[in-house]
Amino acid sequence: MKNLVVEAGLSDDFFIDSKATSTEEIGNDMYPPAKAKLRERGIPFARRAARQISKSDYDSFDLIIGMDRANMNNINRMLGPDTDGKFHKLLEWTGSAGDIADPWYTDDFDTTYSQVDTGCRALLKFITETE
Repeated sequence: MKNLVVEAGLSDDFFIDSKATSTEEIGNDMYPPAKAKLRERGIPFARRAARQISKSDYDSFDLIIGMDRANMNNINRMLGPDTDGKFHKLLEWTGSAGDIADPWYTDDFDTTYSQVDTGCRALLKFITETE
């Protein structure tokens, strides 16, 4: 999403962050096969340490996006009621209620990349057309 926003010349209009909904990877850098996929696609990224989502994120962000049903369940449990309608699955903007395939389990980064790219493009289109 960050790369799409940069390519659209909209970097100053967005703050995009990524946080975990579980504790398994807290402190770890991005999964090496995910880095390899981004390199293959020519998408820049920076080293990072995974952080967990927290209640204060609800007030800090306009949208809180999950990749799958498990993410959404964790987001609801951890952040509480979504009184402002901020919680969404990424593929909602594509007209699908489906889950992003988790490459940790599938080892299929091509499918995951395609789904995330499609979802991010649809989300960016939605945001720029409604603003």
